[in-house]
Amino acid sequence: MFDPKIRALVPFHFWTLCFFVFGCVAGSFLNVCIHRMPREESIVRPPSHCPHCGYSIPWCLNIPLLSWLWLRGQCANCHAPISARYFLVELLTGSVFAVCWVHFGHLYPLLAPVYCVMIGGLIAATFIDCEHFIIPDEITFGGMAAGFCAAFLVPASHLNFPYFNHLRASGPAMVDSLIGMAVGGAVVYGILRLGKLLFGRYRVLLPPATRIFFTETAVHLPGQEIAYEELFYRSGDAIRLQARSVELIDRCYVNVAVRLQPERLQIGGDTFDPEKVPHMEAVTDQVVLPREAMGLGDVKFMAAIGAFLGWPGVLFSLALSAVVGSLVGIALVVANKRSWSSRMPYGPYIAAAAVIWIFGGYKWMRHLFF
Repeated sequence: MFDPKIRALVPFHFWTLCFFVFGCVAGSFLNVCIHRMPREESIVRPPSHCPHCGYSIPWCLNIPLLSWLWLRGQCANCHAPISARYFLVELLTGSVFAVCWVHFGHLYPLLAPVYCVMIGGLIAATFIDCEHFIIPDEITFGGMAAGFCAAFLVPASHLNFPYFNHLRASGPAMVDSLIGMAVGGAVVYGILRLGKLLFGRYRVLLPPATRIFFTETAVHLPGQEIAYEELFYRSGDAIRLQARSVELIDRCYVNVAVRLQPERLQIGGDTFDPEKVPHMEAVTDQVVLPREAMGLGDVKFMAAIGAFLGWPGVLFSLALSAVVGSLVGIALVVANKRSWSSRMPYGPYIAAAAVIWIFGGYKWMRHLFF
């Protein structure tokens, strides 16, 4: 289909329809990835099945878009609801694949499948990050490898910025891909470390002599329960407080400092294994909790984007995602949908900025710097 003679035999938008249909099929596979990857399940086995009753879905009921509409968003066996996300991801993927062909088909057809692969990864990462606040390594490391291979097979994927107009062969494009990975990972990691240094903890003020509880899975503050997995992103993170009193099952302390880490609990001069302390009560006026400005998944995610777009695309995506993410975060706080200290996935904003770069963002850079 990429041979001009073959493409000329059929209308241009016949291939647009092909890209849409193939995109819907790819979206069906992305739904499997979105559901299984965060749960560390195989994306190959078992075959597609209902998560409620385990019913193995036959091929005739596994047709993208049509099956969900035909079944009215329900399992054919147990009639449990099937999330509208499945339909949305298939429709979104099919539509974006078609747009890739419409946008690049006239210019350089091979760019369309390259960016379809990239955007497919962005879609999966976005939905996983929104639900689980993680971006699986299969997507980030896989994206780096795919971007590097794309630079070898389709060097033109790195020709959308004037500075790289001299790239006419695979070698320079592959070098650009490596530079993009390095810049993407290094810049975002630097931001992560700086954010951890400046904003890596926040103080929660409590009414005098407030009793808080530490269980096996969470810390319980007045009217709030925070799971440890939302606080401990790395082994060095710690919950700190100066307690008037601390009560364990077999002992008590008075006026001591408490420091709880994923693998270590310090109460005054004593050290414990947190797994062997199922319950602890403390009386205090304040507690210091850890937080992350950005996760390591975002570092690898930006490196994967750099593999496809080069360092200009990385810098553009980083700058635009920061602006959009800040505006959305402030809007949600004003609307009382989230607090200043609550977690917010950053991957979706990086993904959106990268898509904007692909479909014309590089032209903005050209007007600004050239």
